[in-house]
Amino acid sequence: MPITRRKFLISSVGTILISGAGIGYFLNKKPPLGLKVDEATLELGRNFIRNNIFADIHAHPGRSFVENAEKLSGKIRLYAAMGSFEEDTIDDLIAGGVTMTSFSTVADFQILGLKEGGGLTSVREFDSGEAWASYQQQIVTLKSVVTDKRIVPILNPEDVALAKKNNKVGAFFTSEGADFLEGSLEHLDECYQDGMRSLTLVHYHINEVGDIQTETPRYNTLSVFGISLVKAMNRKGMIIDLAHAARGTSLKTMEVTEKPVMISHTAVRRKGFDNARFISKDEAKMMVNTGGIIGAWPAGLGLSTFSDYIDQIFHLVDEVGIEHVSVGTDMDANYKPVFYSYNQAPLLAGALLKRGMTETELAKILGGNFMRVFKEVTS
Repeated sequence: MPITRRKFLISSVGTILISGAGIGYFLNKKPPLGLKVDEATLELGRNFIRNNIFADIHAHPGRSFVENAEKLSGKIRLYAAMGSFEEDTIDDLIAGGVTMTSFSTVADFQILGLKEGGGLTSVREFDSGEAWASYQQQIVTLKSVVTDKRIVPILNPEDVALAKKNNKVGAFFTSEGADFLEGSLEHLDECYQDGMRSLTLVHYHINEVGDIQTETPRYNTLSVFGISLVKAMNRKGMIIDLAHAARGTSLKTMEVTEKPVMISHTAVRRKGFDNARFISKDEAKMMVNTGGIIGAWPAGLGLSTFSDYIDQIFHLVDEVGIEHVSVGTDMDANYKPVFYSYNQAPLLAGALLKRGMTETELAKILGGNFMRVFKEVTS
């Protein structure tokens, strides 16, 4: 499972800059697997993926969002200066047999900086029109990615099935943060025409929609504009993503929505396993009540090895049920990832099967649950 030197250096050094993580972690070039990798396990995974959909519901393949970003601060400027590597990640997607992945913009990238002690935060407010201009730049980059003949855009569930049939990788356009809307549903119409089929309502900046998990709340609920946005997304058939949303914003969204939601990359808090970016059990229960999904997140927050990620997927199934778990890798922009390359997709499938998951259960987690939500939201 090779990973290119360029991609490794950009991803790892970027994580050091963003997180303040020690360089020693990266001298090994990858986190330990914590499990025995044998050809039988890999072949088991390859065979499964060959016959089933593998969908990653949150990712930034190749870090496209850094291209041509302006007015960046401090270490974020250095992170962006290391560039992007879309072709490398597309090679990995093909090698791993991935059917579809999210290609996500980052709505608040240019206003981000570091907190004392590490962690991302917004360090300023947007200038007038700046967030929308950034979106327009980022979507141009994403559209250029799908000119690669190996990639096809995903606009509806049927496109996913066609991508699988034709041995292509589906690009599911999303945005991490709805800041670019600037309080305007007209911008929502435009991003839908651009091919966006999901929005993460908030990221690391408290915007016109609601609060974030990592800052003191301003609204303690979903804003008035946020309510109109949720209803508009329901009408259009766009998946609402509540990753990064504070509890009050998340619960109110799930009360308002008439369609399933997803929380694309997170975990459910439990004793000894907690972080501001995780959700409570009652949030998870309400998500289940909408018919939605949680993306199992392979971040280095309580996870140290690939085997820990396997354990976490089983924990998540225990918490919310097999019908409500998917995979959200946050690929190429994750914090200390324990699943660090799409080359590992067969290993993920094989390890879950070897650990005792049935093929029917695994088909739901790796693609079936997302397809159900996508169909319900777009119906």
